[in-house]
Amino acid sequence: MGSRTYNIITFGCQMNEHDSETISGMLQQRGYTEVVRKEDADITVINTCSIRENADKRFFGTLGQLKKIKAVNPEQITCVCGCMMQQEHVVKEVRQSYPWVDVIFGTHNIHEFPDMLDELVSAREKDENRITRREGGMTASEYAIAKHDIRSSKKTRVEKIYEDKKEIVEGLPAKRKFRHKSFVNIMYGCNNFCTYCIVPYTRGREKSRHPEDILAEVRNLVNDGVREIMLLGQNVNSYSGISTLNGEKWDFTDLIYALDELEGLDRIRFMTSHPKDLSDRLIGAFAECKSLCKYIHLPVQAGSTHVLRRMNRKYTREDYLLLVRKLRKAVPEITISTDIIVGFPGETEEDFRETLSLAEEVRYDSAFTFLYSPRKGTPAAEYDNQIPENVKHERFGRLVEVMNRCSCEKNAAYVGRVVEVLVEGEGKRPGSLNGRTDGFKLVDFEGPSELTGEMVKVEITDSNTFSLKGRLI
Repeated sequence: MGSRTYNIITFGCQMNEHDSETISGMLQQRGYTEVVRKEDADITVINTCSIRENADKRFFGTLGQLKKIKAVNPEQITCVCGCMMQQEHVVKEVRQSYPWVDVIFGTHNIHEFPDMLDELVSAREKDENRITRREGGMTASEYAIAKHDIRSSKKTRVEKIYEDKKEIVEGLPAKRKFRHKSFVNIMYGCNNFCTYCIVPYTRGREKSRHPEDILAEVRNLVNDGVREIMLLGQNVNSYSGISTLNGEKWDFTDLIYALDELEGLDRIRFMTSHPKDLSDRLIGAFAECKSLCKYIHLPVQAGSTHVLRRMNRKYTREDYLLLVRKLRKAVPEITISTDIIVGFPGETEEDFRETLSLAEEVRYDSAFTFLYSPRKGTPAAEYDNQIPENVKHERFGRLVEVMNRCSCEKNAAYVGRVVEVLVEGEGKRPGSLNGRTDGFKLVDFEGPSELTGEMVKVEITDSNTFSLKGRLI
């Protein structure tokens, strides 16, 4: 194709990050080299997220920057994909207002991206051949303008956006960000339809991979040096895979136990876990499986049963607290993180105080806290009693104060302890490294870069709200 460099800009969750690794792998198979700066890339891919309003703004802001790059380099190819491209109103805006976008594709046809690039190049060549045949009757400036118009013309855009697809495409390449750890998709889509969430409309219905395909992928990763995997799904607890060998049905806990038997796999993590599907058997697996990390991300979203019902979360405050008690009974040292939305439509001051009291009772190790933002196409966007922005921000500040205090106190309890850390790479300070404990605590310590990817012992010497500091033993 002539173009040999690419840059991928990723917004959103781990699922999007893994999709970007797949896109990167497909481009590298075709001989392209990744570059850090989009200004240096012949192909730029923006992988979009539709969960939060801020991600929308960042996407359109980045598109504006690419317009300037394309003005300097009309040969540059701009591609957009991801969850936002599964929303018709967003695609319509891109079509009408951003004519310099060359390729548009969604979450269900990532595997077709290389073919779409070929199609774009073929269309460009046909258009250029037409003006080349007319070149004799054009001035040099007219020819340059005509060629530039082709590069920014909607006529040469390639667009393929599928609704939902039942089949899962296996065997796609991936360029991992880390050699020693990897994402592994076990399922796609979501059937929960929480009233605030756009994911079921952008990712489709739940589809689970065959367990043999997952096990084969993880074996190959371990053979390639991977020591930790993160199992991904919008709701991993509802995984339901059918064995291709005997037709037996596997649930998520079956998969965990099978992965735990793989030699060379040190750590298993998963994301995200829905409370309504967290079984007693899976809770037991935390105590019984040697490689299952003693950490769970268990989004609560709100501490008020009234708000949870309006969110369509399908559990109560009491149900959630019972799960936390079961987890801590099975594994007293387990670390727990969560997601909480502040300012959901109809949330009263009393509802919010219930969220604060739940946070105090659970004492999370960390939390992702969000201001509610309406997503077009979701039921909650049409609810009455939308909360004023000033009220949202005031409540948000109170929640963050509680969360940070609990995190700080939790981390302080690690001082003096020796922990095992999987080294992820160099830290921000010269000569420093960082890595994660089994409980997903971030640890910063001094050491040689050659330790990246290794398990090391670190004595914790200090702590703060978001991380630990230590001394390499």
